[in-house]
Amino acid sequence: MAKIISQFLREQRRYTKAELASLFAYDDEGIERFIRNLKSYNVLKAVRNSNEQKAMSDLLETDVEAADDSAVSGTYLYVFTFVGVITYGNRILKIYPKYIRSTEAPLDELKQVLKVLEKYNHSEDVSIHMFSGVGETQNFNLLAVILFLLHDYYESGLYASPEEIIEVNGEGDILWQKTIDETFPIISRRRPYYVTMYTRKTVNDEDDFFRKLHQAVLTECSRRLQSAQLMDLFEMEPLRLTEERIEDFGEEDYILSRIFRELDVQFDTRKQILLKTMYAFITEKEKVFEAGLGISLYGTSAFNMVWEKACAQIFNNRLQMQLGDLRLVPKAEAEKYPASEKLIDIIEKPVWSSGGEAGYRKTAADTLIPDLVTFSEDKKTFVILDAKYYNLQMEREKPLRGQPGIESVTKQYLYQQAYKEFATACHISRFFNCFLLPTEEDKVINKGYVRMDMMKALGLNDIQVRMLPAKQVYACYLGNRRMSLDVLEMG
Repeated sequence: MAKIISQFLREQRRYTKAELASLFAYDDEGIERFIRNLKSYNVLKAVRNSNEQKAMSDLLETDVEAADDSAVSGTYLYVFTFVGVITYGNRILKIYPKYIRSTEAPLDELKQVLKVLEKYNHSEDVSIHMFSGVGETQNFNLLAVILFLLHDYYESGLYASPEEIIEVNGEGDILWQKTIDETFPIISRRRPYYVTMYTRKTVNDEDDFFRKLHQAVLTECSRRLQSAQLMDLFEMEPLRLTEERIEDFGEEDYILSRIFRELDVQFDTRKQILLKTMYAFITEKEKVFEAGLGISLYGTSAFNMVWEKACAQIFNNRLQMQLGDLRLVPKAEAEKYPASEKLIDIIEKPVWSSGGEAGYRKTAADTLIPDLVTFSEDKKTFVILDAKYYNLQMEREKPLRGQPGIESVTKQYLYQQAYKEFATACHISRFFNCFLLPTEEDKVINKGYVRMDMMKALGLNDIQVRMLPAKQVYACYLGNRRMSLDVLEMG
């Protein structure tokens, strides 16, 4: 097997073609193919090589070039728009979030991020990513399948085909009808006592074809993950469940036909998913094994959504809660703000009309949707938070970079305006409006605020800026714990 080359890369850092060729030991032809293939999966973008781009920490769509892959080396810089793990043959790309700058090999941080990605996928009901890419670039995602099979085993164990066994005087449930019909009791004081009783217990057939096949598949998955040097990253122990290999169970067509027939008679949901995944693994593995692990992705090109989800959970987002459950609305305002209405429903929707009252008049379906709305513990402060996955440069003697755009700023003001009347009706006296950005530091950093005087003149608050320690945010998210609003210094 070819030598594994495994490298850490930072999301949205600008790399030259020469740097990538050096990191992954490619010649000119190999690096061109590497770049072209990763671009086809939309995990790598090209931007013009300029001093301005080298100083950037975030990537805008307007920066992206429809680059000519045959261009002279140095014409373009290459940017990974992905967080997670990519396997490309015997090359392993471990791409960590863009806000991590203190180290170029953040193993522990990436381990935590991968756990966060796994939980996020489960919470969003994202099914197993059996294929990656789109259209003609769609490919079997071996890495995702391997991880699914291993996680399923750790959670649910081996495939089981239970059998019922009838024993004499065993420890299982007593089969009273069979005992009465087929044994003779001892009568004492007119009561029957059965010395011999039939009992029933359920056992798993250790020699079941699919159980043993499952063992072989898991052992092969573990071996592949270990050979790719990914065991430590995913915090898994090697599995050696059997000495048998998949090919020991017969020709591929025979194995697949057995799985297909088992699917016809198996109605347990977990077993159906497991059988289908093993079917896909056996069908596709030889094709991708020819090139090591082929091209597989485990992660996301939209890590901003993960950051938003984590912040929403730890700060107890109330946006979709009904007003009756919030217990904020006084009885005098109950007609205007019905208990069945949700907090999101209070935000006004645009009305399109023409020709006066008798003309066309329709209300649009969509409106402004804040990331996160909640309340202080005493319910005297209305808290509007916007989780922004940006690398903010807001320091003296340095240019302002990586800040949320004007549309984000104006929307935060509008959210306060949208809830102003409701807050007054509920006797809420204060608003706290804030951007939440990630940092690799171990404490919350108060970066100040952003202000527009024309909004201030309307009585709207400045928008605060806080950088949250990402490791603590993820630890709370993974442990289903809340983070106190006090850390935001709302005072």
